[in-house]
Amino acid sequence: QVQLVESGGGLVQAGGSLRLSCAASGRIRSINAMGWYRQAPGKQRELVATITSGGSTNYADSVKGRFTISRDNAKNTVYLQMNSLKPEDTGVYYCNAHVIRSDGIFGVYWGQGTQVTVSS
Repeated sequence: QVQLVESGGGLVQAGGSLRLSCAASGRIRSINAMGWYRQAPGKQRELVATITSGGSTNYADSVKGRFTISRDNAKNTVYLQMNSLKPEDTGVYYCNAHVIRSDGIFGVYWGQGTQVTVSS
């Protein structure tokens, strides 16, 4: 009933920038929070950044000062601006959303992921 679609991933050189987008669609009443997670090859998935509908943000220590999460509540969309990218930022980035569906039921949803590759 709810789908998340990520976009904006790609290949970039170290020091470059990328902007990821994630749009939620479907039978949505409201979205309490959205976030980004990533999984590097051979590693566990980790939290990158989260944002509530009210605008409160949380970042992993490794990305503080380089990444910025933002949202457009009217569009049910979350963004991740990634600057000063490093090779260790390489991985699959997944969008996450805490959703109250139109039927009033709460659910946690994930996108399929978008690849980010940072070359040295």
